[in-house]
Amino acid sequence: MAGELPHGTTPPRGLPPPEKIQWPLVPSRELFELRYGRALVASNRRPGTVPVYGTNGQCGTHDEALFKGPGVILGRKGQGPLGVEWSEDDYWVIDTAYSLKPLRSDVDLRFAYFMVSYIGLNHLKDGTSNPTLSRDSFGAQALPLPPHDHQLAIACILGTLDDKIELNRQMSETLETMARALFKSWFVDFEPVRAKAEGRDPGLPSDLAALFPDRLVESEHGEIPEGWKATCVGEEFDLTMGQSPPGDTYNEDEEGIPFYQGRADFQTRFPKRRVYCTAPTRFAKAGDTLISVRAPVGDINMAGEDCAIGRGVAAARHKSGSRSYTFQFMRGLEVVFARFEAEGTVFGSINKTDFHAISSVAPPTRVVSAFEAMLTTLDDRIESAAVESHTLAALRDTLLPKLISGELRVDDAEKFVGRTL
Repeated sequence: MAGELPHGTTPPRGLPPPEKIQWPLVPSRELFELRYGRALVASNRRPGTVPVYGTNGQCGTHDEALFKGPGVILGRKGQGPLGVEWSEDDYWVIDTAYSLKPLRSDVDLRFAYFMVSYIGLNHLKDGTSNPTLSRDSFGAQALPLPPHDHQLAIACILGTLDDKIELNRQMSETLETMARALFKSWFVDFEPVRAKAEGRDPGLPSDLAALFPDRLVESEHGEIPEGWKATCVGEEFDLTMGQSPPGDTYNEDEEGIPFYQGRADFQTRFPKRRVYCTAPTRFAKAGDTLISVRAPVGDINMAGEDCAIGRGVAAARHKSGSRSYTFQFMRGLEVVFARFEAEGTVFGSINKTDFHAISSVAPPTRVVSAFEAMLTTLDDRIESAAVESHTLAALRDTLLPKLISGELRVDDAEKFVGRTL
């Protein structure tokens, strides 16, 4: 009977009480098979485009697939949250994750992805030192099963939102690539200077080309454009090292100011709000570049708003006030940051003195300003896409439980999403 739990099943987490559920509840062992992944350490992966998934999501690429796409990947091991991922294309799953295979023709795979994402996996893990999601535990989980046509409609509604989020991600990735290429051309390879020195057209409008000299000169950092300066980060950038207030000042209830501590917050270009602080001591301004300075060193993000930073993060801004130049400059220090990561004893770290001492080549302020003017439009588009994706993700996460539980009619959700996009 609809709403009754089959014997030996676990009530679905977060769903309304059984009497409010419109769809029958079925133990997942009757709906899915969990297929084991296969070990594939990073050193054995060959260059390719096939995504490789582990317990927390994609962890690399390879040139060979283990499973045909589309597919759903479930995390299997670990203390942290277990990932639930969708792969449109063929994919590889390592031995810390499962691939989800429907056992019945009336189960839509995309709907299954959204359903499992909503219900979650962490409450099903067993063990303490290395908690694991077993096949038996997952198999006992009761899952709501709408009619197949409803599954397809729900997957279409939520998938439309996900598809738009993915389009935003791809667009932003393209813009990021363009920004990195321009920075490298001007400030690493000095291509406009080399072109002028060799009598070639630098490929820039005349007003921009005039900003670059026509020869390179020797310096303590090697060849640099004439008139530019061999210097260090401390001379060119304002740097704020984070500091962590007492633990009892943190919360997840949005009290105080957003507080960032490092890699866990740096999922996309702009950090993800997870923790707030009511007694912050060190701050970053919107547009500052955020750099992880402890375990690991060198992850880069940009503050999308005024925020507080903990001891695992530093905030930087070029003394000209440039947002884009600072971000691309810090991204270009990967090799330098890797050295500090490798030199750590228990974990890698970089202090303010060492950060300030990193060597750099300082272009004239007018060149930085010209770069900033060219990048502002790109960066604004990336930020707008990030804001839109955040809004769409919140809408998806609001609709998901209502659609799966039957609380919201499919046609009402379709109309609402249609007006939103």
